[in-house]
Amino acid sequence: MRRRASLVLLSLAVFFAALAPVLRWYAFPRLVRIPPGQYQETVLEARPATLLRYDTMRAEQVEKVTIVQTLKGNVEESERIERSTGRDVVVWDSLSHVQGPDGETVSQIPGRYIFDGHTQEPVHAPGETVDGDPVRREGIEFKWPFLTEKRDYVYFDAQTRTSAPIHYKGTRTFRGLEVYYFEQTVPWTKVPYPEKMPIPGIDAGTLEERTGTTRWYTTTRMFWVEPATGAPVNGEEIHTEELRGGSLLGGRDRVTAFSGHVRMREDYVDRTVAQVSSQRGLVLLLASHLPWTFLGLGTGLLALSLLLEARSRRPGGDGAPAPGAGGAGGAADREPGPA
Repeated sequence: MRRRASLVLLSLAVFFAALAPVLRWYAFPRLVRIPPGQYQETVLEARPATLLRYDTMRAEQVEKVTIVQTLKGNVEESERIERSTGRDVVVWDSLSHVQGPDGETVSQIPGRYIFDGHTQEPVHAPGETVDGDPVRREGIEFKWPFLTEKRDYVYFDAQTRTSAPIHYKGTRTFRGLEVYYFEQTVPWTKVPYPEKMPIPGIDAGTLEERTGTTRWYTTTRMFWVEPATGAPVNGEEIHTEELRGGSLLGGRDRVTAFSGHVRMREDYVDRTVAQVSSQRGLVLLLASHLPWTFLGLGTGLLALSLLLEARSRRPGGDGAPAPGAGGAGGAADREPGPA
């Protein structure tokens, strides 16, 4: 009986020990993905800020500048691209809407970000754009991969339409969460004018050609990333834009178009931390908790199986005759001695 039980336990031990790596290395990368229809909105503010008034072409100090960043999952487009690529694709239609202190529009930059829903690697397909310009992204944007590593990543910058390393700067604690801190500095770079600007009748596509005035940009961006989900729980930028030369500036060499320390608004930080905290548990359940539990269970069952097997082989155990019970060499088999 003990031997039969030990064989059952051994089978269960093998099953759970084999299930642990299958769950972690096969099931997890295929089950965990970003939903294709997800919608996100983040509000950031620069308080105070320097902002160019285009009616006077003079920079002024203002109380605040607000940036509303939206990411809207385009399910129809993701399904179309999935059919041609054979991958689980997510399509985010993004919009960065910049507002002045009175709520007036300063600029709008739309875009379309196409990426693998499991790995966050970019998927190159028609429609990948920034402000109407076709682009070919390399690296990540908006979100890090699940199970983010302590290393540098390549990050796409929508203003310059180029990619560059964003550097891992260490592990920190943010609102009770362990996070990885990343930082990237984009040096002064000439960038296109946004298609939508607060100048009536101006064609942004020909503005530089007609006036000779160029637009330049630099930023230092900072992200606090929860590593299990790869989701930033906080983001900041020290951001500066300038117009340089040409007829728009009336003989001046340069003028600041925008300058400020952009931070996520507190209510959006709180909401993001709460949302990421709940998602973190689900990711860790599949990536760590269940595999380690199954491995521990398999090890325990194996130990119990070996213990039962050892006991079954002891004298008097199941499958082994007890001394004097009629086995070979027992008293019942010996010839009677002389009277």
